[in-house]
Amino acid sequence: MIKVLEGKVAIVTGSGQGIGRCIAIDFAKNGAKVITNNRKPGFSINAFEKTELDFTEEEKEELLKFSGDAKSTADEIVAMGGEAVPVFGDVSVKEDAKKLVDTAIEKWGRVDIIVNNASSNWVGNLTDMSTEIWEIQISSKLSGSYYLMHYAIPYMIKQGYGRIFNSASDAFVGLSGYAAYGAGNGGVVTLTKAAALELEPFGITVNGYTPLARTRSWFNARTNYRIQGIPVDIVEANAPEAMKRTAEGMVPFISYLASEKGAKISGKLFKLAASGEIGVWSEPTVVKEMIQEDGVWTIEELEARLEKDLMGEK
Repeated sequence: MIKVLEGKVAIVTGSGQGIGRCIAIDFAKNGAKVITNNRKPGFSINAFEKTELDFTEEEKEELLKFSGDAKSTADEIVAMGGEAVPVFGDVSVKEDAKKLVDTAIEKWGRVDIIVNNASSNWVGNLTDMSTEIWEIQISSKLSGSYYLMHYAIPYMIKQGYGRIFNSASDAFVGLSGYAAYGAGNGGVVTLTKAAALELEPFGITVNGYTPLARTRSWFNARTNYRIQGIPVDIVEANAPEAMKRTAEGMVPFISYLASEKGAKISGKLFKLAASGEIGVWSEPTVVKEMIQEDGVWTIEELEARLEKDLMGEK
Protein backbone atom coordinates (compact mmCIF):
# COMPACT_ATOMS: atom_id res chain seq x y z
CA MET A 1 0.00 0.00 0.00
CA ILE A 2 1.28 3.44 -0.97
CA LYS A 3 1.31 5.70 2.09
CA VAL A 4 0.32 9.00 0.48
CA LEU A 5 0.51 10.91 3.79
CA GLU A 6 3.94 9.71 4.89
CA GLY A 7 5.64 12.40 7.01
CA LYS A 8 2.51 14.53 7.32
CA VAL A 9 0.98 15.65 10.63
CA ALA A 10 -2.80 15.82 10.96
CA ILE A 11 -5.27 17.10 13.55
CA VAL A 12 -8.74 15.56 13.48
CA THR A 13 -11.28 17.08 15.86
CA GLY A 14 -14.15 15.01 17.18
CA SER A 15 -12.21 11.83 16.39
CA GLY A 16 -13.12 9.79 19.46
CA GLN A 17 -15.73 7.83 17.53
CA GLY A 18 -17.85 7.91 14.38
CA ILE A 19 -16.72 9.56 11.17
CA GLY A 20 -13.87 11.47 12.84
CA ARG A 21 -12.42 8.25 14.23
CA CYS A 22 -12.54 6.66 10.76
CA ILE A 23 -10.76 9.68 9.24
CA ALA A 24 -8.01 9.63 11.88
CA ILE A 25 -7.38 5.92 11.43
CA ASP A 26 -7.30 6.18 7.63
CA PHE A 27 -4.82 9.07 7.85
CA ALA A 28 -2.61 6.90 10.07
CA LYS A 29 -2.85 3.96 7.66
CA ASN A 30 -1.63 6.32 4.96
CA GLY A 31 1.40 7.32 7.04
CA ALA A 32 0.27 10.47 8.87
CA LYS A 33 0.99 11.25 12.50
CA VAL A 34 -2.31 12.19 14.12
CA ILE A 35 -3.58 14.37 16.94
CA THR A 36 -6.92 12.87 18.01
CA ASN A 37 -9.47 14.92 19.90
CA ASN A 38 -12.81 15.15 21.61
CA ARG A 39 -14.14 17.30 24.42
CA LYS A 40 -13.43 15.05 27.41
CA PRO A 41 -12.54 11.47 28.32
CA GLY A 42 -15.31 8.91 28.18
CA PHE A 43 -18.41 8.37 26.09
CA SER A 44 -22.08 9.29 26.19
CA ILE A 45 -24.79 7.42 24.30
CA ASN A 46 -26.72 10.71 23.94
CA ALA A 47 -25.70 12.36 20.68
CA PHE A 48 -28.03 15.38 20.84
CA GLU A 49 -27.00 18.31 23.02
CA LYS A 50 -28.89 18.65 26.33
CA THR A 51 -31.08 15.66 25.42
CA GLU A 52 -31.65 12.45 27.39
CA LEU A 53 -33.44 9.72 25.42
CA ASP A 54 -35.12 6.65 26.94
CA PHE A 55 -33.05 3.94 25.22
CA THR A 56 -33.99 0.27 25.39
CA GLU A 57 -31.33 -2.20 26.54
CA GLU A 58 -30.94 -3.39 22.96
CA GLU A 59 -30.39 0.18 21.75
CA LYS A 60 -27.81 0.75 24.48
CA GLU A 61 -25.91 -2.34 23.33
CA GLU A 62 -25.89 -1.07 19.75
CA LEU A 63 -24.65 2.34 20.84
CA LEU A 64 -21.85 0.86 22.92
CA LYS A 65 -20.35 -0.47 19.68
CA PHE A 66 -19.70 3.19 18.81
CA SER A 67 -18.11 4.05 22.14
CA GLY A 68 -14.71 5.69 22.28
CA ASP A 69 -12.80 8.89 22.86
CA ALA A 70 -9.60 10.57 21.69
CA LYS A 71 -7.44 8.19 23.73
CA SER A 72 -9.08 5.00 22.48
CA THR A 73 -8.65 6.16 18.88
CA ALA A 74 -5.01 7.10 19.49
CA ASP A 75 -4.42 3.76 21.20
CA GLU A 76 -5.85 1.95 18.17
CA ILE A 77 -3.53 3.87 15.84
CA VAL A 78 -0.49 3.11 17.99
CA ALA A 79 -1.47 -0.57 18.20
CA MET A 80 -1.39 -0.82 14.41
CA GLY A 81 2.08 0.72 14.29
CA GLY A 82 1.21 4.39 13.78
CA GLU A 83 1.83 7.53 15.80
CA ALA A 84 -0.95 9.41 17.57
CA VAL A 85 -1.45 11.69 20.55
CA PRO A 86 -4.85 12.34 22.16
CA VAL A 87 -5.71 15.90 23.19
CA PHE A 88 -8.95 16.52 25.07
CA GLY A 89 -10.53 19.92 24.64
CA ASP A 90 -13.51 21.82 23.26
CA VAL A 91 -12.56 23.46 19.95
CA SER A 92 -15.23 26.11 20.45
CA VAL A 93 -12.91 27.40 23.19
CA LYS A 94 -10.06 29.15 21.43
CA GLU A 95 -7.47 28.15 24.04
CA ASP A 96 -8.35 24.48 23.49
CA ALA A 97 -8.10 24.84 19.72
CA LYS A 98 -4.68 26.44 20.12
CA LYS A 99 -3.61 23.57 22.39
CA LEU A 100 -4.23 21.11 19.54
CA VAL A 101 -1.92 23.03 17.20
CA ASP A 102 0.69 23.64 19.91
CA THR A 103 0.78 19.90 20.69
CA ALA A 104 1.36 19.00 17.04
CA ILE A 105 4.21 21.53 16.78
CA GLU A 106 5.81 20.48 20.06
CA LYS A 107 5.56 16.78 19.24
CA TRP A 108 6.35 16.71 15.53
CA GLY A 109 7.35 20.23 14.50
CA ARG A 110 4.67 20.85 11.91
CA VAL A 111 0.96 20.66 11.08
CA ASP A 112 -0.02 19.74 7.53
CA ILE A 113 -3.66 18.70 7.71
CA ILE A 114 -6.60 19.75 9.85
CA VAL A 115 -10.06 18.24 9.81
CA ASN A 116 -12.77 20.26 11.51
CA ASN A 117 -15.04 17.32 12.21
CA ALA A 118 -16.27 18.19 15.73
CA SER A 119 -19.81 19.47 16.13
CA SER A 120 -22.81 19.53 18.39
CA ASN A 121 -26.36 18.68 17.33
CA TRP A 122 -29.83 19.45 18.59
CA VAL A 123 -33.22 18.75 17.04
CA GLY A 124 -36.17 21.01 17.75
CA ASN A 125 -38.08 24.05 16.63
CA LEU A 126 -37.11 27.69 17.05
CA THR A 127 -39.50 28.46 19.89
CA ASP A 128 -38.28 25.50 21.96
CA MET A 129 -34.61 26.27 21.36
CA SER A 130 -32.89 28.12 24.19
CA THR A 131 -30.33 30.81 23.47
CA GLU A 132 -27.78 28.49 25.09
CA ILE A 133 -28.50 25.75 22.55
CA TRP A 134 -28.23 28.28 19.70
CA GLU A 135 -24.83 29.44 20.92
CA ILE A 136 -23.57 25.86 21.38
CA GLN A 137 -24.61 24.90 17.84
CA ILE A 138 -22.94 27.92 16.24
CA SER A 139 -19.78 27.91 18.36
CA SER A 140 -19.06 24.17 18.17
CA LYS A 141 -19.31 24.07 14.40
CA LEU A 142 -18.48 27.52 13.05
CA SER A 143 -16.28 29.10 15.72
CA GLY A 144 -14.50 25.81 16.34
CA SER A 145 -13.61 25.51 12.66
CA TYR A 146 -12.35 29.10 12.56
CA TYR A 147 -10.23 28.79 15.72
CA LEU A 148 -8.35 25.72 14.55
CA MET A 149 -7.78 27.26 11.13
CA HIS A 150 -6.61 30.51 12.69
CA TYR A 151 -3.90 28.84 14.76
CA ALA A 152 -2.81 26.26 12.15
CA ILE A 153 -2.65 28.42 9.02
CA PRO A 154 0.53 30.40 9.93
CA TYR A 155 2.48 27.11 10.13
CA MET A 156 0.98 25.93 6.85
CA ILE A 157 1.96 29.16 5.12
CA LYS A 158 5.51 28.82 6.41
CA GLN A 159 5.65 25.23 5.14
CA GLY A 160 4.06 26.04 1.79
CA TYR A 161 1.71 23.12 2.33
CA GLY A 162 -1.65 22.73 3.98
CA ARG A 163 -4.86 20.77 3.64
CA ILE A 164 -7.95 21.96 5.49
CA PHE A 165 -11.21 20.02 5.61
CA ASN A 166 -14.41 21.35 7.11
CA SER A 167 -17.25 18.96 7.86
CA ALA A 168 -20.65 20.41 7.03
CA SER A 169 -24.08 18.82 6.66
CA ASP A 170 -26.86 18.86 4.10
CA ALA A 171 -28.77 20.69 6.84
CA PHE A 172 -27.10 23.83 5.45
CA VAL A 173 -29.80 23.96 2.75
CA GLY A 174 -32.42 24.55 5.47
CA LEU A 175 -34.21 21.67 7.22
CA SER A 176 -37.18 21.99 9.56
CA GLY A 177 -36.14 21.39 13.15
CA TYR A 178 -32.45 21.94 12.40
CA ALA A 179 -32.30 25.73 12.23
CA ALA A 180 -29.31 26.19 14.54
CA TYR A 181 -27.39 23.17 13.28
CA GLY A 182 -28.10 24.20 9.68
CA ALA A 183 -27.03 27.79 10.33
CA GLY A 184 -23.72 26.64 11.80
CA ASN A 185 -23.09 24.38 8.84
CA GLY A 186 -24.11 27.08 6.36
CA GLY A 187 -21.50 29.32 7.93
CA VAL A 188 -18.91 26.56 7.55
CA VAL A 189 -19.68 26.29 3.81
CA THR A 190 -19.10 30.02 3.37
CA LEU A 191 -15.98 29.97 5.54
CA THR A 192 -14.58 27.13 3.42
CA LYS A 193 -15.08 28.94 0.13
CA ALA A 194 -13.66 32.26 1.42
CA ALA A 195 -10.63 30.56 2.97
CA ALA A 196 -9.91 28.62 -0.23
CA LEU A 197 -9.61 31.86 -2.19
CA GLU A 198 -7.51 33.54 0.49
CA LEU A 199 -5.07 30.66 0.92
CA GLU A 200 -4.63 29.57 -2.69
CA PRO A 201 -1.38 31.61 -3.17
CA PHE A 202 0.25 29.72 -0.28
CA GLY A 203 -0.25 26.16 -1.52
CA ILE A 204 -3.05 25.51 0.95
CA THR A 205 -6.29 23.88 -0.13
CA VAL A 206 -9.60 24.17 1.73
CA ASN A 207 -12.53 21.87 1.05
CA GLY A 208 -15.77 20.96 2.76
CA TYR A 209 -17.80 17.77 2.82
CA THR A 210 -21.26 16.68 3.90
CA PRO A 211 -20.99 13.08 5.22
CA LEU A 212 -23.69 10.45 5.48
CA ALA A 213 -23.03 7.24 7.43
CA ARG A 214 -24.28 5.10 10.30
CA THR A 215 -23.20 6.87 13.47
CA ARG A 216 -24.26 7.41 17.06
CA SER A 217 -26.47 10.31 15.88
CA TRP A 218 -28.34 7.95 13.55
CA PHE A 219 -29.18 5.59 16.41
CA ASN A 220 -30.31 8.55 18.52
CA ALA A 221 -32.56 9.75 15.71
CA ARG A 222 -33.96 6.24 15.25
CA THR A 223 -34.75 6.05 18.98
CA ASN A 224 -36.43 9.44 18.79
CA TYR A 225 -38.66 8.16 15.98
CA ARG A 226 -39.50 5.04 18.04
CA ILE A 227 -40.52 7.21 20.99
CA GLN A 228 -42.82 9.11 18.61
CA GLY A 229 -44.49 5.82 17.67
CA ILE A 230 -42.70 4.93 14.43
CA PRO A 231 -41.50 1.30 14.51
CA VAL A 232 -37.75 0.72 14.20
CA ASP A 233 -38.14 -1.66 11.24
CA ILE A 234 -39.99 1.01 9.27
CA VAL A 235 -37.31 3.61 10.06
CA GLU A 236 -34.57 1.19 8.98
CA ALA A 237 -36.41 0.21 5.80
CA ASN A 238 -36.79 3.83 4.74
CA ALA A 239 -33.27 4.92 5.68
CA PRO A 240 -30.79 5.82 2.92
CA GLU A 241 -28.37 3.01 2.09
CA ALA A 242 -25.51 5.11 3.52
CA MET A 243 -27.14 5.01 6.96
CA LYS A 244 -26.74 1.23 6.99
CA ARG A 245 -22.93 1.37 6.80
CA THR A 246 -20.22 2.93 8.92
CA ALA A 247 -17.82 5.47 7.41
CA GLU A 248 -14.69 3.41 6.71
CA GLY A 249 -15.33 3.14 2.98
CA MET A 250 -15.81 6.83 2.30
CA VAL A 251 -12.93 8.42 4.22
CA PRO A 252 -10.11 7.43 1.79
CA PHE A 253 -11.39 10.27 -0.41
CA ILE A 254 -10.34 12.73 2.29
CA SER A 255 -6.93 11.05 2.59
CA TYR A 256 -6.54 11.41 -1.18
CA LEU A 257 -7.31 15.13 -1.10
CA ALA A 258 -5.01 15.55 1.91
CA SER A 259 -2.05 14.24 -0.09
CA GLU A 260 0.02 15.87 -2.82
CA LYS A 261 -2.51 14.44 -5.28
CA GLY A 262 -5.14 16.89 -4.06
CA ALA A 263 -3.16 20.06 -4.76
CA LYS A 264 -5.48 21.34 -7.52
CA ILE A 265 -8.78 20.76 -5.73
CA SER A 266 -9.92 23.57 -3.44
CA GLY A 267 -13.01 25.56 -2.54
CA LYS A 268 -15.34 22.63 -3.18
CA LEU A 269 -18.12 21.11 -1.11
CA PHE A 270 -18.37 17.36 -1.55
CA LYS A 271 -21.12 14.94 -0.64
CA LEU A 272 -19.66 11.74 0.83
CA ALA A 273 -21.83 8.72 1.53
CA ALA A 274 -20.86 5.42 3.15
CA SER A 275 -22.76 3.68 0.34
CA GLY A 276 -19.93 4.65 -2.03
CA GLU A 277 -21.32 7.87 -3.46
CA ILE A 278 -19.06 10.89 -3.99
CA GLY A 279 -20.74 14.03 -5.27
CA VAL A 280 -20.00 17.71 -5.56
CA TRP A 281 -22.50 20.38 -4.57
CA SER A 282 -23.43 23.09 -7.06
CA GLU A 283 -22.25 26.66 -6.65
CA PRO A 284 -24.83 29.31 -5.67
CA THR A 285 -26.15 31.15 -8.69
CA VAL A 286 -28.93 33.59 -9.59
CA VAL A 287 -31.45 31.56 -11.60
CA LYS A 288 -33.81 34.35 -12.65
CA GLU A 289 -34.00 38.13 -12.49
CA MET A 290 -36.07 41.10 -13.62
CA ILE A 291 -34.86 44.61 -14.33
CA GLN A 292 -36.38 48.05 -13.90
CA GLU A 293 -34.72 50.19 -16.55
CA ASP A 294 -35.03 53.41 -14.54
CA GLY A 295 -33.59 51.72 -11.46
CA VAL A 296 -36.45 52.63 -9.11
CA TRP A 297 -39.25 50.16 -8.48
CA THR A 298 -42.77 51.12 -7.52
CA ILE A 299 -45.15 48.95 -5.53
CA GLU A 300 -47.50 48.85 -8.53
CA GLU A 301 -44.74 47.61 -10.86
CA LEU A 302 -43.72 44.94 -8.38
CA GLU A 303 -47.30 43.76 -8.05
CA ALA A 304 -47.65 43.57 -11.83
CA ARG A 305 -44.38 41.80 -12.56
CA LEU A 306 -43.17 39.87 -9.52
CA GLU A 307 -45.11 36.64 -9.94
CA LYS A 308 -44.84 36.56 -13.74
CA ASP A 309 -41.25 37.75 -14.30
CA LEU A 310 -39.38 36.58 -11.19
CA MET A 311 -41.22 33.89 -9.28
CA GLY A 312 -42.15 31.90 -12.38
CA GLU A 313 -45.87 31.80 -11.64
CA LYS A 314 -48.48 32.33 -14.33
